[in-house]
Amino acid sequence: MATSNSRSCLQYLLHLAQDNLDFRLPEIKALLALRGKPFHPSGNFKEKSPFWCLDGLSEEDVCSVMSRSVCAKSAFELWGHGKTHSELRTSLLNYPSENMSPFMQKDSTYRINVYTFNKTLEFADRIKRIDAMEFLPFEGAVSLKSPQHCFCLLEDYGTDPNDIPEHPNYIYFGRWIADGQRELIRSHSVKNRHFIGNTSMDAGLSFIMANHAKVNENDLVFDPFVGTGSLLVACSHFRAYVCGMDIDYNTIHGRGRSSRKDQKWRGPDENIRANLRQYGTEEMYVDVMVSDASKPVWRKAALFDAIITDPPYGIRESTRRTGSHKDITRPPDVLYAESHVPVSQAYHLSDIFTDLLNFSAHHLVLGGRLVYWLPVYRPEYCEEVVPLHPCLRLISNCEQTLSSHTSRRLITMEKIKNPEELDSLAHLADPRFSPYQGHNAFREKYFSGQNKKCGKEDSKTVVNGE
Repeated sequence: MATSNSRSCLQYLLHLAQDNLDFRLPEIKALLALRGKPFHPSGNFKEKSPFWCLDGLSEEDVCSVMSRSVCAKSAFELWGHGKTHSELRTSLLNYPSENMSPFMQKDSTYRINVYTFNKTLEFADRIKRIDAMEFLPFEGAVSLKSPQHCFCLLEDYGTDPNDIPEHPNYIYFGRWIADGQRELIRSHSVKNRHFIGNTSMDAGLSFIMANHAKVNENDLVFDPFVGTGSLLVACSHFRAYVCGMDIDYNTIHGRGRSSRKDQKWRGPDENIRANLRQYGTEEMYVDVMVSDASKPVWRKAALFDAIITDPPYGIRESTRRTGSHKDITRPPDVLYAESHVPVSQAYHLSDIFTDLLNFSAHHLVLGGRLVYWLPVYRPEYCEEVVPLHPCLRLISNCEQTLSSHTSRRLITMEKIKNPEELDSLAHLADPRFSPYQGHNAFREKYFSGQNKKCGKEDSKTVVNGE
């Protein structure tokens, strides 16, 4: 691949997947930030578009982003663009020849692909479009199987499959640079994973969370609600050291009933470490432990480069913490202390997120990121329901719709100051630190909505009887 250091006026075109639309911009921004580069779109930028033009980057920057992104499909060095093929031709003829010439030498081979978004072209139409590019000064030979340089003509027919225009809305032509990491979604699918649970995180979303958190090589990443470790798998792929904890003894130790359809009990080697071994990243595994996220078990120090987690919502997994409303003072008999299972009680969502933000403020390094899911009741959602902390700056807030009335939002925050720099009571003045959601309000609204869909009126019975 030729270097771009001696060439000027370069723009790059990203072709993005049309799923998880809210997550794409924060992911690309985070990956550029790892390179110390800002996000500079050019022209008429539209966030929901499948094509983004970016300025101010080098080819190495683009390759670095594509080596990690699961939201981007491909990246191109943009040579020309326009609303019509005539405008595209004019744009290409005005492109600096010194930028083209390294890829058009006599001793090189090339291929031109045609890609259309939201429309399928007949083979004959594709050939016509390739033939129409004959004005470009290619001197090398065509090689369809193993070309040295690939070029692509991309036509954008909008995003509405029910209203496809006869002619493209916009056309691009450029040199292929790199593909994204969409293959990770298939290769790390939970369908083929050794150890899974009822709430194992989707592979694509796990890698998106790791990218939002700017997880990098040799980072230390922590998940306080680790479950079956899907997020640890994604972070270890990027060569970060991973650890976590969970209150569920059976999940941490891989015991009890299996979540697989045709398997009653978990096997002897079903655990988080086995998952990392499956993907060749076992050396990045630090450890996991059975512990209560509401209890301070860590020494007071900034330990983690990133905290990434999916807290329980009380729907498919219960929200529990150790403790009891009863006045129990007698400790367990020493003889049975090792096998003692402590009493647990409800862990309200409002308390979960307050504890999570406080923990992150104390244990993230400066510049470290917290990435977590926040469940919301859509009809009543507003930005004020997102919990804040004076030590953490909100970076992004992305929605994943679950139903007509519920969704969850992927919240990314970055630590900007240490708790020691604050007035000890300053954060209490923020109303978003109070238990504003009440006693498991999300669960009540969730089951209320479910019952309305089923034609049931009395949702209170379902909530209290879960």
